[in-house]
Amino acid sequence: MKLITFENKAGENRAGWLQDDAVVDMNLADSRLPIDMLTFIDNHEENFKIIEALGVVKPHYTLEEVKLLTPLPNPRSVRDYIGFEQHMLNASKSFGHTVGAAWYEIPIFYFTNHQAIYGPEDKIQRPTGEEKLDIELEMAVIIGRKGKDIKPENADDHIFGYTVFNDWTARAIQKHEMTVPLGPHKGKDFANAFGPCIVTKDEFEKYRCSISRESHPEHLTMPKSCGDRFDIKMISRINGETICEGNYNTVHWTFPQMMERASENNVTLMPGDILGSGTVGWGSLIENNFSVHRPLVPGDIIELEIEGIGILRNTVV
Repeated sequence: MKLITFENKAGENRAGWLQDDAVVDMNLADSRLPIDMLTFIDNHEENFKIIEALGVVKPHYTLEEVKLLTPLPNPRSVRDYIGFEQHMLNASKSFGHTVGAAWYEIPIFYFTNHQAIYGPEDKIQRPTGEEKLDIELEMAVIIGRKGKDIKPENADDHIFGYTVFNDWTARAIQKHEMTVPLGPHKGKDFANAFGPCIVTKDEFEKYRCSISRESHPEHLTMPKSCGDRFDIKMISRINGETICEGNYNTVHWTFPQMMERASENNVTLMPGDILGSGTVGWGSLIENNFSVHRPLVPGDIIELEIEGIGILRNTVV
């Protein structure tokens, strides 16, 4: 199921799902269903039973009659990881750093601004004075069930679904402030874009694959417990030009491993928490020192596409 948040003709924000390339308003389909996505996720197991009992529902709108918003406008938190080794190596080289040994020992994350959330077709304001605005092609997982000290083998029980994530980054600001070894600051503070929908985890089973170093030589190294991955294409475009073509199966640290790290030491993950995969290799412009494309400027149209989810499109202003 592809779940969405949208603005209807009356200017109201509503939760629903896509059906036959049209839109179902879940609360209009059944008044027991909520009007917002976070409430739906909080009680999603019962809500899915209601939806299943409904069967096929006649859509309430065409896609042209609504405006798609970020599918989860109010996540409870957003953690972003650096899950792809190729990106880590590329970005570190561009910044003149070396990759710390700890990166190969534990999944590394930071908390980003869960109040600066944008959706498909939203305009992204370039920070004042920023000369090296960049994109980051990521996938994100949405937590559906609370839990702490989650083990990777049990992580799927806590997953609600997946979406496309653009971790917008002000590289000039970031380079200056990260001379202080504290982690991302204002360079990551201004915009996090998600969408166009949340795909429920059951739809991703057809992409699941177990990989080995021998079968996928693009992996430079493999973690001790590689787990299952998804064989899905990840593509970025700027003004219609393809900039990156990657695959999630090249990820070093998987979502279950990230969930284990986030929830260890008695930390509770909550429904509506979001974890970002980190940028797929070559999925940001800094990895080529902006040689593959100049820094982003107002008027640029960015499209991030992930197989099975869709296209997240934004314009820089």
